[in-house]
Amino acid sequence: MSNGTDTQSPPPPVVADVEPEEIARSVFVIPDGRVPLVPNMGIVVGEREALVVDTGMGPKNGRRVLDRTRALTDRPLVLTITHFHPEHGYGAQAFEEARIVYNRSQQEELSDKGVPYLEMFRTFGDAVAEQLEGVELVEPDEVYEDRTSFDLGGIEVELHHFGPAHTRGDQVVFLPETRVLFTGDLVETRLFPIFPWFPPDDADVDGSRWIEVLGRLEALEPEVVVPGHGEVGGPELIREVRSYLEDVRGRVRDAAEAGASLDEITAALEPRIRADYASWDAPEWIGFAIACFHARLDG
Repeated sequence: MSNGTDTQSPPPPVVADVEPEEIARSVFVIPDGRVPLVPNMGIVVGEREALVVDTGMGPKNGRRVLDRTRALTDRPLVLTITHFHPEHGYGAQAFEEARIVYNRSQQEELSDKGVPYLEMFRTFGDAVAEQLEGVELVEPDEVYEDRTSFDLGGIEVELHHFGPAHTRGDQVVFLPETRVLFTGDLVETRLFPIFPWFPPDDADVDGSRWIEVLGRLEALEPEVVVPGHGEVGGPELIREVRSYLEDVRGRVRDAAEAGASLDEITAALEPRIRADYASWDAPEWIGFAIACFHARLDG
């Protein structure tokens, strides 16, 4: 979801009109610019096909990403989305020409939650609602289970679904030759991990499973990590998020074992965690992480 900041009036969630940055051979990123509700988007250009990773929110942003892609290549397109959240994939309708590939959990989650999330995001202000005008939820052309791979022509692509974490259907995109990993919102840079813990409507986020999934990402041995939001980095980004999640889980467990209630734990831990990660944006997600870990203490 959002890469929120502390500013009172965030800029509109519009994909920047910038040239994609080449982060490895034939691998490009349209950077988010740390704008809330704008993700990092990827373009991978092979000899036969090109892959687009995430579209931005709504058909206008989707067309912007398509235009940036077409400025790089005229090859047939494959589109995939890291997870179902609106700012990552609700511009898919602009890619009518593309072959769209999702994992099965992602497809099912979009079917279950796509419309409710669309309606929820439309309440986030006029600038967000404007980008969501005319949204049509798009079904994939191909669905896989836990892993699939394909060759764009000289560039092998692996899609992995390691199970529920940030969402039910989180997907990562790994390019084994260049060791580039697109993580979606499993990893962010200097941003508190986004916990969509909204029971009873949505309680699929699982912090402990998230920690396990991050271990699977580290095992891929990436050299370049493209987070869902924030600057591109290396494998240290994965370690930083894993360390944070382990830290919050441990603090919540210790406080609960000492007999504190959820309200008491939240009141005590939120300001301390904010201070300990003072350079990170979106502190509104700390409380959701605390509530999620607390709810799953016996899980």
